[in-house]
Amino acid sequence: MSVTGNLFILSAPSGAGKSSLISALLENAKQDSARPMQVSVSHTTRAPRPGEVNGQAYHFVSVDEFKQSIDNKEFYEYAEVFGNYYGTSEAAIDAQLEQGIDVFLDIDWQGAQQVRLKKPQVTTIFISPPSKAELEKRLRGRGQDSEEVIADRMQQAKSECSHYQEFDYIIVNDDFEQALNDLTIIVKNQRLKCSQQAKLHNAMFEQLLQED
Repeated sequence: MSVTGNLFILSAPSGAGKSSLISALLENAKQDSARPMQVSVSHTTRAPRPGEVNGQAYHFVSVDEFKQSIDNKEFYEYAEVFGNYYGTSEAAIDAQLEQGIDVFLDIDWQGAQQVRLKKPQVTTIFISPPSKAELEKRLRGRGQDSEEVIADRMQQAKSECSHYQEFDYIIVNDDFEQALNDLTIIVKNQRLKCSQQAKLHNAMFEQLLQED
C-alpha cells in the first residue's frame, strides 16, 4: 500500500536561515530514495532573473494566466508582492503527495493561514533567529543590502515573528547543525505516525495478526 507524502510549511523572517536549512535537509535526504522530498515550485508573474529556469526556480506565467487560476481556485495560497503575484498550485502539490513525496512550502505566515484552511493536516514550522541583534548581524553580513533595506527587513521580521504561536513547531536557528537536526526530527516524527506506518507496513501487520 502506497504512502502519501507529508506537506510541510516553513516560515521565517529573512536572515533566519530557512533556505539554508531546507537545502541541507534535501541534500541529506538524497540518500533516502524510498522517501523523496522536495521544495514546491511556485507560480509567479515576475520576469525570470538571469540563470533562472522555468519550472525549476518558478513556473513563470502571465498576469492573465495567474488571475484565471485564481478565478478557478487552483491555488492553495497566493499573494501579490511588490506588484507581482506568487502562488502555490494545489493540483501540483497533491500530485506530488500522492506519489509519496514529502513537499516543503517556503511561504510566509499569511500563506500558511491560507493553506491551513484547505489542508488542516499540514505541518507548520517557524524558523526563528536567536535574537534581534543576531538577525541584524546576519542581514548586514550579506553585504548586499542598503541601510534602508535592512531596516525594512527588520520591520518585516517583527511582523513575521508576531505570528510564531500559529505554528506547530518552532526551531530557533542559533546553532545551524542543531537546527538542522531539529528539522530532521520533525520530518521523521511525521513519517513515524500511525497513519503513515500502518500503510507502509500493511503486509507486515496483516501477517502478524494472522491466526495460527
